[in-house]
Amino acid sequence: MIITQGPQFQGKASKRLHVMAKPIGAVCNIDCSYCYYLSKEDLLEYKKGCSPQMDDETLETYIRQYIEGQNTPEIIFSWQGGEPTLLGLDYFKKIVEFQKKYQPEGILISNDLQTNGTLLTDKWCEFLAENNFLVGLSIDGPEMLHNAYRTNKAGRGTFKQVMNAVELLHKHNVKFATLTCVNNLTSRNPLEVYRFLRDVVKSPQMQFIPIVEQKTFRTVAPQTEQIAAQLRQGDKRLIPGNKESIMEPWCVSDEAWGNFLIAVFDEWTQHDLGKVFVQYFEASVETWMGRKNPLCTLGEICGKGLAMEHNGDVFACDHYVYPEYKIGNIHNEELDTLAFSRKQQEFGFAKSKTLTTQCQKCEYKFACHGECPKNRFIKTRDGEPGLNYLCAGWKKFFAHADKSIAYILKMLGNPVQHGKYSDAKMQQVHQNAFPTKF
Repeated sequence: MIITQGPQFQGKASKRLHVMAKPIGAVCNIDCSYCYYLSKEDLLEYKKGCSPQMDDETLETYIRQYIEGQNTPEIIFSWQGGEPTLLGLDYFKKIVEFQKKYQPEGILISNDLQTNGTLLTDKWCEFLAENNFLVGLSIDGPEMLHNAYRTNKAGRGTFKQVMNAVELLHKHNVKFATLTCVNNLTSRNPLEVYRFLRDVVKSPQMQFIPIVEQKTFRTVAPQTEQIAAQLRQGDKRLIPGNKESIMEPWCVSDEAWGNFLIAVFDEWTQHDLGKVFVQYFEASVETWMGRKNPLCTLGEICGKGLAMEHNGDVFACDHYVYPEYKIGNIHNEELDTLAFSRKQQEFGFAKSKTLTTQCQKCEYKFACHGECPKNRFIKTRDGEPGLNYLCAGWKKFFAHADKSIAYILKMLGNPVQHGKYSDAKMQQVHQNAFPTKF
């Protein structure tokens, strides 16, 4: 037996964790129809009439514990909400001050900030550029598509304010990426959405998020519903917009998700390869090459991305912020203790241990590993529970992209480890076509 040493940094085992911090909880200045987090105000019992805010003590405790709990060349802080810019610029200046206070020598500290962009100003962007923040900007496409669901409290679209933010980000050379929700409308207009992001927004990085929400998502935590209630793959009640559908009407259907990815992928491979970074496609190229998928939703295990509310409560995942999945509070236990606890490890490994037989036998298991567990609420056509709602769409996309990804890797001189066109399978085909003669 050969015992190999794990990754090392500064003479010790490398240790990394990631938390999506919600310093203002679920509070937001706009009212997106499909937002999965606004409902947390009721679910987590925020104090009535008070706008939650992570106080200075909790903020400093979190930053200290987050830094001390890691041993890696770079530590990345993620600030989300709700809408974190509601806290004001001075609050984020305080964040940077605390980070500098606890920053170890030789360690790079980075920040990313997810925002709807409506409150960004010149001063904000000057600060973000100066402190090297990566901004995630939520924008769903051209005006009509964006304004369909991303509205303010008065029901008016937010497109113009977001486009103003785009101009400011470019003006001040702020690093940014776009986050685009694929819903029942945007999924029908894939090229319009992609070309708008590419040509008008000039997005350096694109992230597409499928909107998948059962009508019970505001109050019922994932994996807590009765298995008998799960519908089989192909049931019409899973189609958003149907009269008896269990899904919210704004959701993307499984087939529409696959079609969206295919249309954008073809445009990307034909015109933008090496020019535009599309997160899912870049991750798939890595996966086909034999590397671990860098995205938690498509990786073999999860549990590495925790979420923390304004009061220091820590939850298993950003999509599992429900009382059932609370794992502790940083005022009672150290953050790294919670992150590497047995409870959190069990949560993470459950992703691979609960795959359906259909998933286990799937030729594209390597590419998604059953995708995000929060979407596993349907049965296979054979009646086995725990299949991912988006399964049909993902498989359709993977089958379509398989040959192209293999070609891209070959063109770049990289190995093709997986798929129908892997090096091993192509070698076998060649041997069968031209058998060696003795």
